[in-house]
Amino acid sequence: MGGLAVRRACYGVLRFVMDNQAKGCEIIVSGKLRAQRAKAMKFKDGYMIKSGHPCTTFVDKAVRHVYLRQGVLGLKISIMLPFDPEGKLGPSKPQPDHVTILNPKDDNY
Repeated sequence: MGGLAVRRACYGVLRFVMDNQAKGCEIIVSGKLRAQRAKAMKFKDGYMIKSGHPCTTFVDKAVRHVYLRQGVLGLKISIMLPFDPEGKLGPSKPQPDHVTILNPKDDNY
């Protein structure tokens, strides 16, 4: 397993996730990627929040372990879901820091 194959696979997954209306995505692969020395690679795209309560509602996380002959590869994937009023693609509540600007109303005195 070469380092180039891991990088290419991660960029393919990242592009697939972002094409399906995700706001952001982060992939972390760690372990023996190319040589005997273990290392970690991070791939990010889009907008990702890391702290606060919206992190638990808007970010979907998964961890998987891949058992290979050389050792174990760890995969951590975080996907930030978009706001969806129906609640099918993402949370039905908007983010708390989201600001909508309304047009000024006409004041006829």
